[in-house]
Amino acid sequence: MTDRPVRAPRHRPEAGYARGEETRRRIIDVALRLFAERGFEGASTREIAKQAGVNAPALQYYFDNKEGVYQACAQHIADSAHEHFGPAVERAEAVLERADASSEELFEAFGALLDAIAEHQLLPDDAEHRRLFMAQEQVGQGPNLVFQMMDENLRPRMARVTTQLVSRYSGIDLKDPTLSMRIMMMMGQLMVFSLGRRMQLAKLGWERFGPKEVATIKQAAREQCRVLMDFWRLPKKSDAG
Repeated sequence: MTDRPVRAPRHRPEAGYARGEETRRRIIDVALRLFAERGFEGASTREIAKQAGVNAPALQYYFDNKEGVYQACAQHIADSAHEHFGPAVERAEAVLERADASSEELFEAFGALLDAIAEHQLLPDDAEHRRLFMAQEQVGQGPNLVFQMMDENLRPRMARVTTQLVSRYSGIDLKDPTLSMRIMMMMGQLMVFSLGRRMQLAKLGWERFGPKEVATIKQAAREQCRVLMDFWRLPKKSDAG
């Protein structure tokens, strides 16, 4: 599948049709869930329209065809990510602009990014469907759109600021080939909760990942990253001569 070109929808929400933006958003919400569960080929426009409570002409009015619906879902995911992560990225960039930023300021900026990832993966009602939608793309079961959209700005910015924050805090050279790997491992500690949501909830004795539970996860993740990053700052025996 499926790097097929996808046309932008012919109609815009401001054109108005059967309650306008509310109807359009409802279609996107249903389509995102069905694409996540069934992949691009497995989700039909007929089923999307049925579950969204609209007829086929209404869906075509807003999105033209299935490719247009899929593109709208991908854009919704990308826009949501930009809105969610933007403030933390901007704060990190502001800290990095200062040569005199303290270690605590550097770590706090990194911690804010870590918090944002945890919240984005676990708190929104559609977090699981967004993750599955993106996973479908990664295995070739949908047009490669979400990552293309995010790679235009957000992901490179996040990677750059995260790498610079960890480098400056820990003293690891930016050219060190292990730096990116270490960052991926630190960020990856949060994936266990979103990938195995039901199993992890059962193990922890939690009913859901609500604000209280996610706050506990964020605190533990920060503490583990602090331990690692402080260890990397320690002089190594070889350095001591």
